[in-house]
Amino acid sequence: MPDAVQTDLKQKMDKAYQNLLTEYQGMRTGRAHPAMLDNVKVSAYGQQLPVHNVASVTVADARTLKVNVWDGNNLQAVESAIRKADLGVNPRTDGTTIYISLPDLTEERRSEMVKLLKKKNEDCKISIRNIRREANDQVKKQEKDKEISEDELNDSLEEIQKITDSYVTKIDDTTENKINEITTI
Repeated sequence: MPDAVQTDLKQKMDKAYQNLLTEYQGMRTGRAHPAMLDNVKVSAYGQQLPVHNVASVTVADARTLKVNVWDGNNLQAVESAIRKADLGVNPRTDGTTIYISLPDLTEERRSEMVKLLKKKNEDCKISIRNIRREANDQVKKQEKDKEISEDELNDSLEEIQKITDSYVTKIDDTTENKINEITTI
């Protein structure tokens, strides 16, 4: 397979996988983790900003996040954004700091999260398959344009499939680990 095609393929697939990891980090597992707020956007300074751009997020204890808002004028906006983020939490403010206590995950919430994980898993695999299709089309065009031979085409298609399979396995393993994290009480 031409190096440019292989490099492009791996970069795109790795980006899709990294996006999945980022989404998984923000999902609650019963333990406090600052990444839970990574996808929360706050309306501040006339634009939508991630929480970490207007506050520091730390772990106070295993079940509590502490959000120190740098500008007191944004405190209500941050608290409101956290409430609207559908994280299943109820933030409380002591005037300058927001505390987010994580309740125990109910069985119903755990099963909802598992469904969401499986959907994100499938969406990521669809992205990987689309990237594979683009790479296959690229090498088929190269063969049609006589840039590579038919044997090179077949080798390239096999290599593309191997790379695709390895990413699908990584995605499934990551999802399975996250499901185990969520379902473990």
